[in-house]
Amino acid sequence: MTQEKYKVIEVVNEKSSDVVWHQASVSHDQREAANGHAPAVLWFTGLSGSGKSTVANAVDRMLHDLGCKTYVLDGDNVRHGLNGDLGFSDADRVENIRRIGEVSKLFVDAGLLVSTAFISPFVEDRACVRALLSDKQFIEVYIDTPIEVCEQRDPKGLYKKARAGEIKNFTGIDSAYERPGSPEVHVKTAEKSIQECALQVVSYLKESGYIKV
Repeated sequence: MTQEKYKVIEVVNEKSSDVVWHQASVSHDQREAANGHAPAVLWFTGLSGSGKSTVANAVDRMLHDLGCKTYVLDGDNVRHGLNGDLGFSDADRVENIRRIGEVSKLFVDAGLLVSTAFISPFVEDRACVRALLSDKQFIEVYIDTPIEVCEQRDPKGLYKKARAGEIKNFTGIDSAYERPGSPEVHVKTAEKSIQECALQVVSYLKESGYIKV
């Protein structure tokens, strides 16, 4: 596969004085009350093939069945549209997570429990997303799967291509993954079934008071 030339994304922080935040007629508290649960971002992070999307979707199904208002932002899906202009250089990875952080913040404002399944390899970027949100609205879920297991799974054949030099800047091979230091939920997919992993996340939400069922 031919790699496109990576773009350097420059984020301009200056805003026009004409741009102001519009206050919605339905408040965040009203949306939360209507939904019947506290909103938050479940930030699934881990290596490619670790099981982020699989666990996130299993959690989403469990929460939906409990009557929660939810959505899943998946790394591959988002790159089909919103982040379709980004590659996989470090600069593009940073911008990818910045955009998802802002979108996640909007979902939380709408009162949802939103799951995000992104490698998000850098500690600083995950910390920046956490800083966007209010206290306890960012839940880091570390999908801790040994790279050897991820390579054995290799559902998309990406590790094989990365080892052959066909893919550059691949996390865990020639691009770093910075492990979370103290995630709210630490999931080990090599030791538990998908159902058990999902239940671990949902149990955390129940025990921490996000959902009351």
